[in-house]
Amino acid sequence: MNKAQAFAASLGLPEKELYQLPTSEKRFEDGAHYRVEIPSVEGPAILESVIAESKKYGLTINRVSQGSGIMLLTDSEIRDMVQMGIAEGLEVCLFVGPRMGFDIGAMSLSSNGKLLGGRHAGMDQLLYGLEEIFRAADLGIRSVLVADEGLVWLIDQAKIKGQLPSNLVVKISALMSPTNPVNARIITELGGTTLNLPGDITLPHLASIRTVVDAPIDLYIESPDDMGGFIRNYEIPEIVRIASPVYLKFGLRNATSVYPAGAHNRDLAISQCKEKVRRAHLGLQVLERNNSSAIQSGKFAEGLGVPSAD
Repeated sequence: MNKAQAFAASLGLPEKELYQLPTSEKRFEDGAHYRVEIPSVEGPAILESVIAESKKYGLTINRVSQGSGIMLLTDSEIRDMVQMGIAEGLEVCLFVGPRMGFDIGAMSLSSNGKLLGGRHAGMDQLLYGLEEIFRAADLGIRSVLVADEGLVWLIDQAKIKGQLPSNLVVKISALMSPTNPVNARIITELGGTTLNLPGDITLPHLASIRTVVDAPIDLYIESPDDMGGFIRNYEIPEIVRIASPVYLKFGLRNATSVYPAGAHNRDLAISQCKEKVRRAHLGLQVLERNNSSAIQSGKFAEGLGVPSAD
């Protein structure tokens, strides 16, 4: 063991990648190993189609997430999504906006600056985002998607001070994916409650992060093209074994980006999300054939950010 390895071990960190791929003994609050997420569910009509399609395949969808941002939904649309989430016992996670990618700055659109796109430029934009979270929480949302460390910390402070619900889920976006055990731990210490890791993370890297954090991991099983386009269905059994508790997230390859979504591309968003549900069905069949003992959370599971009517 060299000096750096010894120092890491003294901090409770892995001294090397866990190539032995140990089985995770960690679980969701209800004892389950995995949950299922459908991303880019941009509004009530799309959520309604996802729910209908999941029933067609006999699937339980535990979480849906949205990418256009709270600011592009009316109060009425958010209330409709809240009511569907309550009725179905699923988490409705809305992304925060405005973000750099939607703002006037060009840096986030450059080849070297694209990873900045989910962050908030300046204090005004940061507070615009926080105000949107206050608005969504008042309407019943209990899960938000965040891609800025400063906003993660602000949300945590607002929860501590009683300005936001203590059970608000803070889902860390793939746009600020932790890539090693140390930054994964830092993000959870800032207040992140579920962590979206890179879609191309190796199994040893995944195992190393899991040993350090207890928070649920979100992982694209099928990534959209602009995040690599990976399809990892046959790795699902090992991912569940190593990374539990884990959200299996089914994006869609060879699909058109719908951000920001609206009436002009609603039909496209609906058709793509219906196909994501079918892809989730295919992926879970692999899991059932190869790891029948893995348990999925049901509806209204403890720890899910199911909306509130209060």
